[in-house]
Amino acid sequence: MVGGGVVGAACALALSRLGLDVALVEARRPDAWSPGSPDLRVYAFAPDNASLLEDLGVWGHVLEARAQPYRSMRVWDAAGGGELAFDADALGRPELGWIVEHGLLVDVLWQAIARSNVRLLCPAAVEALQQDDAGVELRLDDGTRVAATVAIAADGAQSAVRRLAGIDVSVHDYAQRGLVAYVQTDLPHQATAWQRFLPTGPLAFLPCADGSSSIVWTLPEDEAERVLVLDDQAFGAVLTRAFDARLGEVAPRSRRVAFPLRRQLADTHARGRVLVLGDAAHVVHPLAGQGVNLGLRDVSSLVAWVGKARGSRQDWRSGEKLERWARGRRSEAAVAAHAFDAINRFFSNDALLPTALRGPLLGLAGRLPPLSRGLWRKAAGL
Repeated sequence: MVGGGVVGAACALALSRLGLDVALVEARRPDAWSPGSPDLRVYAFAPDNASLLEDLGVWGHVLEARAQPYRSMRVWDAAGGGELAFDADALGRPELGWIVEHGLLVDVLWQAIARSNVRLLCPAAVEALQQDDAGVELRLDDGTRVAATVAIAADGAQSAVRRLAGIDVSVHDYAQRGLVAYVQTDLPHQATAWQRFLPTGPLAFLPCADGSSSIVWTLPEDEAERVLVLDDQAFGAVLTRAFDARLGEVAPRSRRVAFPLRRQLADTHARGRVLVLGDAAHVVHPLAGQGVNLGLRDVSSLVAWVGKARGSRQDWRSGEKLERWARGRRSEAAVAAHAFDAINRFFSNDALLPTALRGPLLGLAGRLPPLSRGLWRKAAGL
């Protein structure tokens, strides 16, 4: 396993629990999470992936440390029309999901790795890769050679292992940036995830455990540059208007960071005995908050595949088996990525026809419980 982020660490733990001999290669030991230094990178964590972490024995530690359940979602368009709403009570759930910091997830997973049988090679980076029908050999930057029957790359969007394995990617640049920060609002967030579609891109307010909100604001690159350098008072005023003062006046509570947005898909999730997972395999638009959720579903799918094959005394590492798993994951990632792309294109413009249709379509979906329930179940992985 190469890459010790959320997806890589979870995969290493899960495969180790199946009785496999797992080595985890990571370039840098992550910083310890601190409740006094909130991580700007947060996730809208889905119930199916909470179940995965519960099976790994770490989800309880996440909840004890800091995780904000959200019980409602509200989605509407700036041009007016109806609103799409999801409510936990109507769906028979105690919550729809949780807002969790990236750093906290990595911290608890690494603590679990320290208690596991996973062999940790850190700091170390992969410099070369060779493979044949029998297995893979990785050469690390300190000269160490690691032999394995299968190598799994979860080393991010710029994956070195993916490149060394000869797996190409297709990339679409959105010419947008995702601006993230913590803010305080006059009105309470109501344990609700809010998203307003603007012609420039979606704006999300995600509820946090301390009463603040984490924002993810999609903006064209030039507009993102302008907003980043505003002083706090001006930024709060611009953000309040963009959010239509839905929660009253907004004031920043943290620094602001903006990252480029793109769609990136690996041509395959397997090349020989090398597999790719998470951002190494797919990067999607953040508007639906599905990035880490898709990555962890790669993990759940692989673990189920391995467990089923071992249970029937089949070799899950055979080329045919790996290719079959990879085709399924590639298909799901491509469908999700292009669906988010279509939503972003439809809502992030001021053309007359889309503008006239967006609000009524959201309202129609909100008035059809089977449709809204199906949309939520898809996002929740249920």
